[in-house]
Amino acid sequence: MNNSPPGGPQGWGGQQSWGGNGWGGGSWVPPVPPAPKPGVVPLRPLSLGELLEGAFATMRRYWRTFIGVSLAVAAGTQVVETAITRPWLGKLQDLQSLQEQGKTVSVKELLNALGGTFGGLAVTGLIGLAGSIVATAMFTAVVSRAVLGRPMTAREAWQEARPRLAGMAGLLVVVPLLIGGVVLACLLPGLIIAAAGTEAAGVPFILLGLLAGAVLAVMLWIRYSLATPVLMLEKQGVIDSMRRSAKLVRGSWGRIFGVTIVSSFLVFVFSSMVQIPGGLIQTIFTKDATSWPAMIITGIGAIVASTIALPFMASVTTLLYTDQRIRRESLDLELARAAGVGGNA
Repeated sequence: MNNSPPGGPQGWGGQQSWGGNGWGGGSWVPPVPPAPKPGVVPLRPLSLGELLEGAFATMRRYWRTFIGVSLAVAAGTQVVETAITRPWLGKLQDLQSLQEQGKTVSVKELLNALGGTFGGLAVTGLIGLAGSIVATAMFTAVVSRAVLGRPMTAREAWQEARPRLAGMAGLLVVVPLLIGGVVLACLLPGLIIAAAGTEAAGVPFILLGLLAGAVLAVMLWIRYSLATPVLMLEKQGVIDSMRRSAKLVRGSWGRIFGVTIVSSFLVFVFSSMVQIPGGLIQTIFTKDATSWPAMIITGIGAIVASTIALPFMASVTTLLYTDQRIRRESLDLELARAAGVGGNA
């Protein structure tokens, strides 16, 4: 006579019981072994918490490499930015003083004050872009080794990143230009209508185009967000890296968007925590926000914030790329073999 409970030898909720003949009639199911973890993350699909924890773990474990590279990049960029911005702000302040005294500002004075603006912004932007290219390439190499539990010095990271810097530069120029072009295309109808003399009719089209452009910009931003680790780790070209990123993101756009937003918010919170005390010190000890002491205090806060933000975002992006390849291509098995640890069958 069969004394098994209704539903056969299944346990609670229809699951296989752990016992033998005297334990619900089911066979014993061995526990699933934990995924190997040779480095900063387990070699399996990762949750949001594990991605963020892995980024922080990478920064803690390889802090010398991260801090050295990011501090050099942040400090160099900020020094140039302060040196360019301070004279320009001084000229604008002189013009404001002339206006307050009731004096007319000549065209020549205005051009002298504003003439260096675009040149200064261009120099600052190029230096910042160059620093970001070098730092992101080096950090991506370090994180890829951290997944395997293997250390990497700054010199080794530089040797790994150097051959890919030209491609990184192309990628960090092409993607923003593409996004900017899409936004401009969305705004163009409204701008044309407004330029034709019907400003009132053009405003709704401009607002609608701005909204559509913002949505498309975010979609493209996430679509190509994994192109950097693809270019670095798979040694592909700029266009191929963008296509590969789009393929990896397809079907997981919402999840990648969520991870990116959360990590960006954490960076924003940390940056605010660093820069708010600097702003208070600046307000207490300096009355003029354009003075050298005030600019130096602001610059120090920006350097500290960038020193943490650059490696953190690079770590999250590289781990997200690794996670997507584990989910899509079973990269965990290949990584386990490379690390010399056992993977799940």
